[in-house]
Amino acid sequence: MSDYTIITDSATDMPKEVIQKYRLRVIPTPVVIEGKDYFDGATIFPKEFYQKQRDNAEISTYHINTYMFKENFRPYAERGETVIYVCFSTGLAATYSAANVAKEELLKEYPDWDMTIVDSRCASLGFGLLVYYALLMQEHGADKDTVVEALEYHREHIRHLFTVQTLEYLYKGGRLSRTSMVVGGVLDIKPIIQMDEKGSLKAVEKVRGRNKSLKRMVEMIGEQCKNPGEQLFGICHGDDYETMKQTEAMITEAYGTEKFMENFVGCAIGAHTGAGIIGIVFLDEESRFKKWL
Repeated sequence: MSDYTIITDSATDMPKEVIQKYRLRVIPTPVVIEGKDYFDGATIFPKEFYQKQRDNAEISTYHINTYMFKENFRPYAERGETVIYVCFSTGLAATYSAANVAKEELLKEYPDWDMTIVDSRCASLGFGLLVYYALLMQEHGADKDTVVEALEYHREHIRHLFTVQTLEYLYKGGRLSRTSMVVGGVLDIKPIIQMDEKGSLKAVEKVRGRNKSLKRMVEMIGEQCKNPGEQLFGICHGDDYETMKQTEAMITEAYGTEKFMENFVGCAIGAHTGAGIIGIVFLDEESRFKKWL
């Protein structure tokens, strides 16, 4: 049995079966709906969330704050458990900073506590895939330092491809001008969004039409991945299961793989992209930690 614990937050959009199998501790990310605080995966779940969004509820998000982190970290510090916390991308939220402040405050009480915080620089199931590989390595006997090294390596090689059904939420979140939203809506523009090297979401292409945007993302897999036929792909959706399965079929037809990890896009990203988002995540090359996976 390993002598360290891996914890993360719900922005991983980690599938329930993985959480249960590895008894993964997941700190819920907050979302505010009509002025009331909810916690992703604890007091609100994707189906309900997207329905509220479709009903035009007022929705906003904020990152897990220092107090929340201290409350979640304290039991591990009290027990003297060695911990790796993998957090949501600093390019999208101040989670990493708040977690480090909480850690430093707890170290004043528990100076011998061993905790490592890793900035995922990933989002949604890309973040989930990063943590999943760490869990596999732990299961197969990798020590803490090796897992931390692998986390830092894999985050450099995880690629994210997203496309949205509507431009409305990119506009509401300040990522798109009103003119671009209106013109894009008229022309049926669907942006292809990727994570940049800082862990921020960035539109890299604009495609006209839903089907063309899905096809383009599948094409981009071949441009960015050296061995797509051997990959585990993460496929996530904003309450659009049918389109997610359509995308899987396109990937299988193009590259032969049938290995998929599926889940909803949760509140942390979905609040800013809307229902209908489709995401594809994968490694751009074979992992040099393959013997552990």
